[in-house]
Amino acid sequence: MTDLRPTSKKLIGKHAMNDSTQLVTFTLDNCKFALPLPQVERIVNVVEITPLPKAPEVVIGVVNVRGRIIPVVDIRKRFCLPKREMNLNNKFILSHTSKRSVGIIVDSVTGVIESSKKEVVTPEKILPGIEYLEGVVKLEDGLTLIHNIDSFLSLEEEKTLDDAMRKI
Repeated sequence: MTDLRPTSKKLIGKHAMNDSTQLVTFTLDNCKFALPLPQVERIVNVVEITPLPKAPEVVIGVVNVRGRIIPVVDIRKRFCLPKREMNLNNKFILSHTSKRSVGIIVDSVTGVIESSKKEVVTPEKILPGIEYLEGVVKLEDGLTLIHNIDSFLSLEEEKTLDDAMRKI
């Protein structure tokens, strides 16, 4: 399990928590992504994924984490990144949407950062209609795309996943 304490603080003072956001950062190929820390339950090493019949195409299968069956989604597929075989260095980010817990396979988890909310550029300011992103933040080592896990599955995919999970 990975320590999720912030590695850097950009704001100092008693109002810093209201003006900042904490993000779990991770990589896929050479792209940098992040999830808001409150949406992340834990980070674990990869385990074997069991296929889930009749699940949406973006769902790879399910994993058993401490007795909980959690669907694993392919974030690479959603972001049109090339398919890549899972290896022992990969990590699962166990996160939660407003409806369910989900696992995301990532190449590596780089840490937890704290960024001023003013530094986050909303997707509408970049390109209206960008799906799956909550924003973009510029860090010292480049741009990081903040993923919106709640919008990852469409309503139809949510329904299909619900039906498939009921059959387990």
